[in-house]
Amino acid sequence: MAVLTTTAVVKGGMPILRVTHDDDDGAWQFHTGHTVDAGEAMIVALREIVKRDPSVTSLADLPYGWIAVRESVTSEWRRSPHP
Repeated sequence: MAVLTTTAVVKGGMPILRVTHDDDDGAWQFHTGHTVDAGEAMIVALREIVKRDPSVTSLADLPYGWIAVRESVTSEWRRSPHP
């Protein structure tokens, strides 16, 4: 499965702190939580994200249109509807 992320996650090794499950197309996005430029966007296989951070598997049941955020890689994921 292809997912959206950024060069900061894939090449920069930054932690995944924000995950979205898009309502309109069901796409998954994995981000650092910082604002990103469109030029930093990447499409990668979900397995690459899971290799980097296995904790994202706990979000597999995140409903369409919801987000999960955390303060750090040791923090719990907090889920909510996407504003």
